[in-house]
Amino acid sequence: MSLVAIGLNHHTAPVDVRERIAFAPERLPDALQNLRRDLSVSEATIVSTCNRTEIYCGMDSTQTPTLVNWLHHYHQAPHETFSPFLFQHHDQQAVHHLMRVCSGLDSMVLGEPQILGQIKQAYRDAGDAGSVGKHLSLLFQSAFKVAKQVRTDTAIGASPVSVAFAAVSLAKQIFGDLNEHTALLIGAGETIELALQHLQSSGIGKAIIANRTLERAQLLANQYQAQAITLSEIPNVLALADITISSTASTLPILGKGAVEQALKLRKHRPMAMIDIAVPRDIEAQVSDLADVFLYTVDDLTEIIDQGMQARKEAAIKAESIIDHQAVSFMQKLRGLDAGTTIADLRAHATGLQQETLKNAQAMLARGESPEKALQYFAHTFTNKLLHKPSTQLREASETGNNTVVDAARKLFDLKDVGQ
Repeated sequence: MSLVAIGLNHHTAPVDVRERIAFAPERLPDALQNLRRDLSVSEATIVSTCNRTEIYCGMDSTQTPTLVNWLHHYHQAPHETFSPFLFQHHDQQAVHHLMRVCSGLDSMVLGEPQILGQIKQAYRDAGDAGSVGKHLSLLFQSAFKVAKQVRTDTAIGASPVSVAFAAVSLAKQIFGDLNEHTALLIGAGETIELALQHLQSSGIGKAIIANRTLERAQLLANQYQAQAITLSEIPNVLALADITISSTASTLPILGKGAVEQALKLRKHRPMAMIDIAVPRDIEAQVSDLADVFLYTVDDLTEIIDQGMQARKEAAIKAESIIDHQAVSFMQKLRGLDAGTTIADLRAHATGLQQETLKNAQAMLARGESPEKALQYFAHTFTNKLLHKPSTQLREASETGNNTVVDAARKLFDLKDVGQ
């Protein structure tokens, strides 16, 4: 049996192709059962996200073309729909690929951590569907450990490479520990939600979400244990905000110099970090003239992001080295697992012959025959039965010139030449 990975992702296929091949979460159990039934695949896991659809299987590698055919048939698509965009990996190459994906090295944003959670969910789904056996279990658990090692031993996820991450990183540089601080987030779009996630993971003490539509702000607030207000209520809470992050689609500034100046008076000039991600800007440029205000725009964040991306690229070099080593180590474990199965089968076979021969020897004793005769019978018969099949196979191998089998037998049983 081989480990096989086929699929496509944002590196190999455009979004319209990725949409066609995606598996909806509710269809995964049916797809896994269908795959195992139609192709007699022993183990299978399907990873399907917005950027990739990948199938990991334990199967005969010669069956890979049938796996490609199954994929087209399941999605009712012509063969040319996916085939030009598909990759195929086998054994160590498949292991290496999964470890890179789990570690964020194959992601659109280098080092992003979300993919690991998505793959863990795909693994759980496959387990629930009964399609994970000992080989894929060992593979995925090993890939998860490697991803953790990459996060621990490299700085792959430390440097900011998104606007939201960069904004929170700036706030942490200014205030350090955020546990005792309050953040005001203006807007309720994707960037603000990401900033809120990063703030929470950094231990922000309190978060307030201000939005033109209260319902949208409340929806986010419910998810992240925050307070929701309307834009008109900002003057009432601005003095509480140590950190303000703003990202709206407004064509006019949301915060003017006067409002910030008033907030500073109420704060007794304790510093404020204000990060304006919006274009056009949400915070008047004149706010930067105020003492005790650290005002940053999206241009300032771009420089931080460029530095962060370079740092991640440098960390990725070390991460690749870790994965190269661990992929080789995994294949050794996998071969050991297969050898363990063979050893267990061999022992079970020998034990069966032993018990059968022992039963006959005990019957001889029960009939009154001498212990010596019973022992001789047991030793002779057990040896003949144990070696009969291997001897036959060795003769056939020798007759056909298959010296590999003969040499393997001599090594396996540590045989010396006669006379030595």
